[in-house]
Amino acid sequence: MSDPTPASSRSGRARRGGARRARQQQREPGAAEIIAGITRKIPTYEILDEAGLVALEEAADTILKDVGIEFRGDPEVLDIWREAGADVKDERVRFEPGMARAIIQKSAPATFTQYARNPARNVEIGGKTTVFAPAYGSPFVRDNAGGRRYANIEDFQNFVKLAYQIPWLHHSGGTICEPVDIPVNKRHLDMVYAHLRYSDKPFMGSVTAGERAADTVEMARLVFGAEFLDKHCCVLSLINVNSPLVYDATMLAALKTYARANQGLIITPFILGGAMGPVTVGASVAQVLAEAMAGIALVQLIRPGAPCILGAFVSSMSLRSGAPTFGMPEPALAYLAIGQIARRLGLPLRAGGSLTSSKLADAQAAYESANTLLPTMLAGVNFVLHGAGWLEGGLVMGYEKFLLDADQLGMMHIMAANIDLSDNGLALDAFREVGPGNHFLGCAHTMANYETAYYNADTSDSNSVEQWEEEGAQDANTRAGIAVQELLKAYQPPEIDPAIDESLKAFMNKRKSSMEDMWY
Repeated sequence: MSDPTPASSRSGRARRGGARRARQQQREPGAAEIIAGITRKIPTYEILDEAGLVALEEAADTILKDVGIEFRGDPEVLDIWREAGADVKDERVRFEPGMARAIIQKSAPATFTQYARNPARNVEIGGKTTVFAPAYGSPFVRDNAGGRRYANIEDFQNFVKLAYQIPWLHHSGGTICEPVDIPVNKRHLDMVYAHLRYSDKPFMGSVTAGERAADTVEMARLVFGAEFLDKHCCVLSLINVNSPLVYDATMLAALKTYARANQGLIITPFILGGAMGPVTVGASVAQVLAEAMAGIALVQLIRPGAPCILGAFVSSMSLRSGAPTFGMPEPALAYLAIGQIARRLGLPLRAGGSLTSSKLADAQAAYESANTLLPTMLAGVNFVLHGAGWLEGGLVMGYEKFLLDADQLGMMHIMAANIDLSDNGLALDAFREVGPGNHFLGCAHTMANYETAYYNADTSDSNSVEQWEEEGAQDANTRAGIAVQELLKAYQPPEIDPAIDESLKAFMNKRKSSMEDMWY
């Protein structure tokens, strides 16, 4: 990436950049601060009463009994369901009310630890914790210098490096963007290697084929050890339901591979209301519950106790154009309800993020992302995929959007900490010192709390208009682009055992040489 900022504005930028870097040095991993997730000290928002929750649960049970779920292209899975006592006809599986729930509650853990290459970055998933991860799956990227273009492996590595340096992101993520310059059947190796080499945060594995999931598990074994991996979650992976009411052979192959290896699975219905589900919020929530319970129960039948996350991706749509919409009130209501249901079921929850339909990191992107992120926090979501970078309904990973979103994630850390009511938080000594009619700028309490009292947003500008103009009259998008450049320039890779690194490279080379390139 080249620097998009004209030379005339760089002197002002340098002064501002110095202040920004000083703040970053207090927080960035290069200065050794590590934030391994949030422990929320704010209550969740309970949107439904008991009658409402029961109605949704009964609706989900009715869907599973009367309509059922199709498990396509995998006779082994159908045999597993027959043995468990489900009604299997062709590829359609129907469940008696309460069956899937009983299987889940017998063995699925309510909380679990995902282990990172750096143990200080292990994250707890479930309960009162929230873990932020980057956005996932975009074939395109966008930046101020190059505009919208297909992603490549350098882009993928750049986003891993950015996520590593930003403390508000606790997780390296998965397919942050699709590196289309590498063959389809080989790119998963480069992506997993990038997560393991350029970061030491937890990461996600490949799910685009069963053998690619197996490759991910083998690479994780090289890093963590086979015995450790068998007993601990070191890889988290996303299994998307082919909504409505279908699990396809590709997702089932990946699900079985990770379940048998005791690795974490995010079972996620993808419901675009009006297309992959009905247009009403209640129906969407019931569908999420039915589809997710079927997948999580299957995981527990394959390997009891394997860690699972109940996933929910719910979007509204424009019924005039058919395009998905984000930041709207209906998905926010759905996330709040699903949060309650996940807690009743005793499962961690994945939902929400910083979602937008906007093509640019503009005002629309800001308000739609904020309108999604706030209910995400209030719903008590435990794993937030798509925490940073999402543009254009997920088609694009935005460099500048990544930094702007990261600032918002930092704010969520402050919000989740609740109000400090300690002696320092109430500051009664400051009132005694200052008294009536004076200011608090120089008092002992202000000086003691000067560096930590308020959140400083790196991409925001709160200066006077005169100072803003003197420093180049930059908008937030421009400032974020500058911050991206500074972070990539300052990046230093985490340490890795050279022998482990060599074993990873040898495995990649062996696997790549064993197959012809496939580009589709």
